[in-house]
Amino acid sequence: MAVYAPADAGAPHVALADRSVPLPGDPPADSYLNVDALLAAARATGADAVHPGYGFLSETPAFAERCAAAGLTFVGPSAPVLALCGDKAAARARVAAAGVPVLPGTPPLGDDDAEAAARRIGFPLLLKAAAGGGGKGIHRVRDAAELPSALALARGEAETAFGDGRIYLERWLDGARHLEVQVLADPTGLVLALGERDCSVQRRHQKLIEESPAPRLADTLRRRLHAAAVAAARGLGYENAGTVEFLLSGEDLYFLEINARLQVEHPVTELVTGIDLVAAQLSVARGEPLAPGEVTVRGHAIECRINAEDPHSGFIPSTGMIDGVIEPSGPWVRVDSGMYRGMPVTRHYDPLLGKVITWGPTREDARRRMRRALEQTAVSGVATTIPFHQWALDEPAFVAGTYDTGFTRGWERRSADLGREAVAAAAALAVVVTQDRRRSVHPPQRPERWVAAAREDGLR
Repeated sequence: MAVYAPADAGAPHVALADRSVPLPGDPPADSYLNVDALLAAARATGADAVHPGYGFLSETPAFAERCAAAGLTFVGPSAPVLALCGDKAAARARVAAAGVPVLPGTPPLGDDDAEAAARRIGFPLLLKAAAGGGGKGIHRVRDAAELPSALALARGEAETAFGDGRIYLERWLDGARHLEVQVLADPTGLVLALGERDCSVQRRHQKLIEESPAPRLADTLRRRLHAAAVAAARGLGYENAGTVEFLLSGEDLYFLEINARLQVEHPVTELVTGIDLVAAQLSVARGEPLAPGEVTVRGHAIECRINAEDPHSGFIPSTGMIDGVIEPSGPWVRVDSGMYRGMPVTRHYDPLLGKVITWGPTREDARRRMRRALEQTAVSGVATTIPFHQWALDEPAFVAGTYDTGFTRGWERRSADLGREAVAAAAALAVVVTQDRRRSVHPPQRPERWVAAAREDGLR
């Protein structure tokens, strides 16, 4: 059974569902955040469970409570666990008590206490929303002079995004890697670690590329990482599928947060483990125990997120109408997509359009397969992140697996250089046209040499 906003009436999930129910309006408050409408749709279709996906209400305790009160099984953790995981500061404290290392930081605090706490932690540091998620409400502060304005900005952003303006401080690690472990926990207390993913390629603290297994990770460190993830999940009383996130600095691991839902990058884990995570979620939600034992990881998988964003302009969202889509195919290429011709891309929703995932027996096989898959992928009508992915996959640091969370700065420098070249080309073109106009009363000839040069540099 599916629900959809009016703008999504032509979406693939609507056509593929056995039955689809329209929601009242396109804005999220009228559609996918409208709890009354969602519960009414469940009653109308005779559903007995609700899978919340990986956005909107997926980590909202009140929604889980409303589902339970309506006699529906919420496919995910219980409302109290969602509340605990959703409070990043409380989760940090609980995980630390379970013996898992956390970054030096503070509980939520007021502006008056922040300056002294910041001096204790040291600059640079991060301001983080206690109720945050998805990279929102996070701001890096380089020195004490930036702190007051950054606090005001972070609190306002957190209040708008989560209805909770509480902020805490956390040490910033330069050159760190962002690793996460997929966990699956059943009602008996068994917690399985289903391998890890490296998600260090990010912009604005939001992931762009994920891969599994994490490259250049020693087996001893991998075992420590998995053990820390299992300990964190147990310490939080976790059940169902979730992701425990860490920063790795040298040999030191630090807990960041636990995402109490299915992740966008879950196909990466599915391809290397052969485990259908959604089927496993439903099994656990029915109260069925997991089979204990080691999880086998075979080969390597990479995922690229195709977002409606302009990577040449700081990854700003791109809106419009998709008037053409070509998706890749071939052995060991998976596409999870909601794109279709005539699809409106609005400001109402996250810019994620689809995901391309490739598998190979080795990391290099998966990388080359992804490079080919992206060459076969085309979306017209809106800007997408495909050019960034094509650049990233060929970058020496990515090819070698030596990248960290600062990786996208290389793209930003490249975009800035291309921007300066474009300005210089435009200025030179203006000079040529002006000179031609002064020399002749006839219309100037089209300066093909500048057009050709611009095209060679990818400037249109």
